[in-house]
Formats: sequence, C-alpha cells, structure tokens
Amino acid sequence: MVMAFVLIRIGTGEQLNFVRSAMEEIAKIKGVVKVHGVFGRYDLIAQVEAPTLEGISRIINDEIRAVAGVLSTESLVVGF
Repeated sequence: MVMAFVLIRIGTGEQLNFVRSAMEEIAKIKGVVKVHGVFGRYDLIAQVEAPTLEGISRIINDEIRAVAGVLSTESLVVGF
C-alpha cells in the first residue's frame, strides 16, 4: 500500500465555510483516509492511500484537483 500526504490550497469563495465544504468533498473521495484543516501556506492536508503510486496519482489528479475551490496541491509520498 502506498501512502501520501497531500497539501492543498483552497481559493476564496463567496459562501461561508468555503474551505470546510471543500474539505467535506475531499473526505468523500475513495482512497482519502483523513482530511485536516491547517494553518499556514496550505489550507488542508489529506492522507491518501492506494495500492500503487499510479493509484495515488489518479486520486490526486482526477479527484482532489477536481473539487471546486482547489487551487493547487503538493504531494508528499511516504518512503519509509
């Protein structure tokens, strides 16, 4: 099993709790184990697991980045 932590920047929205709604959508994605709101350069951090590195890539590129409000991601693949 491959694990990665994905740092996520969220844009601003007109609705209240825009980051929270993006967080809820990301949490529903298959392969996302946990999502936390954080302070600093990034708004969210997600723990992602998949059987292969290609699976991690698919979750990030096809699913997480498709969520409304996601501006950018940075992935930290667990090596040991």
